[in-house]
Amino acid sequence: MIALILRRLTHLLPILLGLTLISFTLIHLTPGDPAEGLLAQRVTPELIAQVRHELGLDIPIWQQYVVFVVHAAQGNLGFSYRLHENVNVLVADGLPVTLFLVSYAGVLAIAIGVPFALVAAAYRDRWPDRVVRGGLVMSFSLPSFWVAVLFVGLALRSKGLLPSGGYGDGLVDHLWHLFLPSLTLSFTFLVVLVRSLRASLIEVMDSDYVALARLKGIGQARLLVAHVLPNAISPAITILGLNMSFLLGATVVVESVFGVNGLGNILVQGVLARDYQLVQGLVLVFGLLVIGINLLVDIAQAAIDPRRREVAR
Repeated sequence: MIALILRRLTHLLPILLGLTLISFTLIHLTPGDPAEGLLAQRVTPELIAQVRHELGLDIPIWQQYVVFVVHAAQGNLGFSYRLHENVNVLVADGLPVTLFLVSYAGVLAIAIGVPFALVAAAYRDRWPDRVVRGGLVMSFSLPSFWVAVLFVGLALRSKGLLPSGGYGDGLVDHLWHLFLPSLTLSFTFLVVLVRSLRASLIEVMDSDYVALARLKGIGQARLLVAHVLPNAISPAITILGLNMSFLLGATVVVESVFGVNGLGNILVQGVLARDYQLVQGLVLVFGLLVIGINLLVDIAQAAIDPRRREVAR
C-alpha cells in the first residue's frame, strides 16, 4: 500500500506544473484587460498603469508565471483584487461547500444507482432491465444546466416545499438546501455507475460459486445483496471515483445556477471579471482535488483487491 501511494505521489509534481502552465496561459489569452475591468468608468492611462503595476501585469509574462509558481509552492495562491480578499481565504470558505456538494451527489447516486443496477442485473434482457437502462440513458442525455434550471423553477413553484438554492446553516440545513443541486449532479454519471455495476453483477452471477449457492437454496434477493454485490463492487468504485473528479467540474455550472457559494461559483465570477490570480489559484486547487480523489480511489481498490498491491510493488 505504501509503495502504491509513493508511486502515485511521484507523478504529482509534473502534473501540477503542467496544470499551472495551462491555466496561466489560458487565462492570459482571454480578451480584455483586468485593470480596465477593475477601474470600470474611471479609466485613464495613468490609473491603468498604476493598477497593472499593482497586479504585477507590467512585467514580462514569463516572470509573472515564475512569481505565480513560487508563491503557489509557498502556499500563497494570490490576492483577488475584485473581491479584496486573499485567495487562500476564499478557498477555505468555498472548499467545504463544494466537497459537501460533491459527496452528497455521490451518496445520492449510490442510493439511486445500486437498487437500479440490482434490478437490471436480476432481470437482464427483460423489460425491467430495458426500462432501467432506457430511463438512465434519457437522464444522462439531459444537460446539467438545463436540469438545474428546471429544478430551480420547480422549487420556486413549490412555494417553499423545495429549496431553490443556498447553503444554509447546520448539517440538516445543508442537506436540505443542497438536495436539488446534488440530485442534478448525480444525474450526470448515474447511467455510467449503473451500467458498470450491472455488467459487474452479471459477470459475478455467472460464476460457479453463485451457481452452487443457488443449488443450496439461497434466495435471489439474499444472493444478490449478500454474495454478488460485495464481489462486484470493485469496478464500480473505480467508476465512482473517476466521476467524482468529473463532478468537480460540473459544480461550476450547478453552483452558479443554484447560487451555492462554493469554489465553482467563485471560479465563474473570477473568469467573468478576468481575476487572474483568483482563477489561477482555484484551477490549481481543483487540480489538487482531482489528484487526491484519484489517489483515494487507488487506495480503496488496493484495499479491496490485494492484486493491485502486488502490481504496485
